[in-house]
Amino acid sequence: MSQKVVLAYSGGLDTATILKVLQQRGYDVVAYVANVGQHDNFEEVAERAMKTGASKVYVEDLRREFVTDFIFPAIAGNAVYENRYLLGTSLARPVIAKRQVEIAEKENATYVAHGATGKGNDQVRFELAYAALAPKLQVIAPWKEREFLDRFRGRSDLLAFAKENNIPVEASVEKPYSSDENLMHRSYEAGLLEDPLQAPPEDIFRLTRSLEEASATPDEIEIHFKDAIPVRVKNLKDGTVLTDPMDLFMYLNDLGGSHGIGRVDMVENRFVGIKSRGVYETPGGTILHSALRDLEGVAMDREVLRLRDSLSPRFAELIYNGFWYSPEMDFVQAAFRQSERLIDGFVRLKLYKGNVISMGRESPSSLYDRELSSMDVAGGYDQEDARGFIRINSMRLRAHKLIVRKTGGDSK
Repeated sequence: MSQKVVLAYSGGLDTATILKVLQQRGYDVVAYVANVGQHDNFEEVAERAMKTGASKVYVEDLRREFVTDFIFPAIAGNAVYENRYLLGTSLARPVIAKRQVEIAEKENATYVAHGATGKGNDQVRFELAYAALAPKLQVIAPWKEREFLDRFRGRSDLLAFAKENNIPVEASVEKPYSSDENLMHRSYEAGLLEDPLQAPPEDIFRLTRSLEEASATPDEIEIHFKDAIPVRVKNLKDGTVLTDPMDLFMYLNDLGGSHGIGRVDMVENRFVGIKSRGVYETPGGTILHSALRDLEGVAMDREVLRLRDSLSPRFAELIYNGFWYSPEMDFVQAAFRQSERLIDGFVRLKLYKGNVISMGRESPSSLYDRELSSMDVAGGYDQEDARGFIRINSMRLRAHKLIVRKTGGDSK
């Protein structure tokens, strides 16, 4: 009886080749297609998998789980990798791997397989997830096998193999870059983008308009949050109201894209030690990130905010590096959930020419006291108390200056 392997299958040339190679090695291959929001014809993808030799195909719609269990918690935790990247690809990998493991267990498979290369981040993300969720599963990663690498040295070798084995792949001109798409974003790298000085050509972008082509009329919207999670979006111009998590996120993607919001071009540090240039479009995520940070200004305690923000870069690194299913991630997320309690209310935003502009905010749990903050109202704050506050906080500064002078370190 053939050993069973569940292959993460996209329908592209790489995973189609891997499917056939695994079949030729004697494996019973179950193809698994994850719908995380990419614009594919999933019926056609499944049909191609069967024609290539899969014994069974699973097409799984993971979009809702992706939004509610991965995207929203990441935005709530202020997850931004190296100050700019909102982690669209990184967040999709754990939800894809989770369902792959579930299918492998259901099918009593011995192996899981993927088509990620040995140079990128995805190999790490997938395989760390497999290890955390199902330690006994074995991993087949052909792009890290010498025999496979020697056999397929480039696209021409893959195409020749596909033709020789009647593999149904879409004939397409090789793009001068690689791309990845899901509900949160679209990313571009490699090829012509490997020159960090060369601007990305305008025709690569699919989710966002250029600033020149962006809508000339701004949109004003309100985004409502409950415990730091978006629960309602209202367009103040046309009255559109959405409350379903997936629907409101897709709406913000479309609306933000029309205003040219969410483009990022950066050189980042991969976990494997290589620097890589990435170009990203994340319109909806950018809007939500901006709105929630604004609401936190009135609703989150100062010290809680500072402590949360001290952990946020580490949170982003854990996501980027593939440690979504880890004890340290469990710890961070538990702390963040506590910080997000009562982050309720709404933010009013203007979207225009690449900008997300805060116009106002209101929270039933606001810590902002208008009278206390006012320069014109006495309120409950005694300004004379500020003398003692400053005196106490200046003591160490005075002491430091005296020591410097005493030791001759001050030339002034």
